[in-house]
Amino acid sequence: MRRKYILFLMCLLACATWAQEQREVKLKLVQTSDVHGNYYPYDFIGRRSAAGSLSRVCSYVRQEREAYGDRLMLLDNGDILQGQPTAYYYNYMDTTSVHVCADMMNFMNYDAGNMGNHDVETGRTVFDRWASDCRFPILGANIVNTATGKPHFKPYVVLRRGGVKVVVLGLITPAIPAWLSENLWRGLRFDDMEETARRWMKVIREQEQPDVVVGLFHSGRNAYLMNGRYNENASADVARHVPGFDVVMMGHDHILACEKVVNVEGDSVLIINPANNASVVSAVDVTLTLRDGRVTEKQVSGELVRMDGYEPDAAFTARFASQRKAVEQFVSKRIGRFTESVSTRPAYFGPSAFVDLIHQLQLAISGADISLAAPLSFDAEIRAGDIFVSDMFNLYKYENMLYVMSLSGKEIRGALEMSYALWTHRMTSADDPLLLLRDRPRQGAADRAAFQNPSYNFDSAAGILYTVDVTKPEGQKVRIISLADGTPFDENKMYKVAVNSYRGNGGGELLTRGAGIPQDELEKRILSSTDKDLRYYLMQYIERQQTITPRALNQWHFLPEEWTAPAARRDYERLFGE
Repeated sequence: MRRKYILFLMCLLACATWAQEQREVKLKLVQTSDVHGNYYPYDFIGRRSAAGSLSRVCSYVRQEREAYGDRLMLLDNGDILQGQPTAYYYNYMDTTSVHVCADMMNFMNYDAGNMGNHDVETGRTVFDRWASDCRFPILGANIVNTATGKPHFKPYVVLRRGGVKVVVLGLITPAIPAWLSENLWRGLRFDDMEETARRWMKVIREQEQPDVVVGLFHSGRNAYLMNGRYNENASADVARHVPGFDVVMMGHDHILACEKVVNVEGDSVLIINPANNASVVSAVDVTLTLRDGRVTEKQVSGELVRMDGYEPDAAFTARFASQRKAVEQFVSKRIGRFTESVSTRPAYFGPSAFVDLIHQLQLAISGADISLAAPLSFDAEIRAGDIFVSDMFNLYKYENMLYVMSLSGKEIRGALEMSYALWTHRMTSADDPLLLLRDRPRQGAADRAAFQNPSYNFDSAAGILYTVDVTKPEGQKVRIISLADGTPFDENKMYKVAVNSYRGNGGGELLTRGAGIPQDELEKRILSSTDKDLRYYLMQYIERQQTITPRALNQWHFLPEEWTAPAARRDYERLFGE
């Protein structure tokens, strides 16, 4: 009997020891990305409620923290400082208060943030101020200080939760120089993502010995070599080619994704992207089984959670009510009057009052001979009547500078040839579509779901008279007849051309691949640049004029009209359902 009792006690002791040696830890990773200033559940541009916003994310995170506590890690993946007027106001107008974005993220207890290209677009003064206001690290392993050779931001952060070690490595798409003027990021460089990830993964494995490694990459899924130099959207490539990641959180391309890929060592890696505007968040569950303090099993799963089912967080709303009021006063300022309504919808089918207004303002502000511009918003409208600051964010979506560049007539035509090749289908019969549209819509922003290529690269021109024959191949579509005043157009002559800084730095490749100008030569072609963003000068111009009569200049048209006119009506209905 005594012996049986001793054996029983030994069994209990062994079971207790085994229980202590083996345990399970459940972690939750929540990602926002490409918030684009959508902090409040309100669209200050359209003056209407918004489905997403940090305020709704706050409600979701508060709910999940009740279950996970500090084992929930909240991460942002960049492009949070641009888009809505809220971001603009605290970037450039109120520069003395704590940046409202940092204040909100601190309130929500973010664990880390990552830099995005539109955050860099705000300029070093703005993004460095914002980063210093954040009470959590902003990451950017491949944003390197050229003077020191070291990362300008922390390359990675170590988070210890539930007795396990999680390392988050931050990277940004390296194509910044192809989009943004160097004065916005002077003193920095942007290294290749895969090379940087490989270098820092070695450091992380040797020095940190992590249990979980997360890639926080402001870069889309499918790699593309831009201007022959910058590997944009390399997130999936890094996940496959650089062993060690358990999760790669993507952003930048605004395309929903949640899937697993296999890396070169045969391990699966979850890649996930919540698209944009804080309408969806990435939610990743990581379950670890540990024995003697070592991970013996790891399970990773992810889902995309819509925020429209969550009410704005009451504490968040109350805490940031005064900042909301300040932004409402800013966007409510009247700056002038339009006698006619304008919309981007007609811009895809020919000259439009919306885009031609941009052309007219660019020419008036710059004194250039010719203007190149595209509809920056897929479906925007400004109604006739009083115009307010809020309308200017509809008229001009991004904080681009205005450049005047020296381009030859041949280069202008080359840029337009590429633009219309991205824009239009090559028609072979009257039954063909006019526009180059997708057969199947893909999840994400509306314009990217409809068009095969981004509509912000559909440049038309003002200051010249020309036709676009959509039955011809690229290189033969555009025939420039003359300058707008009837003066002969000379392909060998150099012209002063007004473009936004995105285009002037190589964005969309219209000036590099289309016009044939080497990337290294673009900066030499810039004759002048505005000091502030183009929207600022557009507001000033409208304030001075007070009354604007928008009208289509009708300086170009599609051929053959007997085909393109009915095709335009069909495509319009397909795009807009009317």
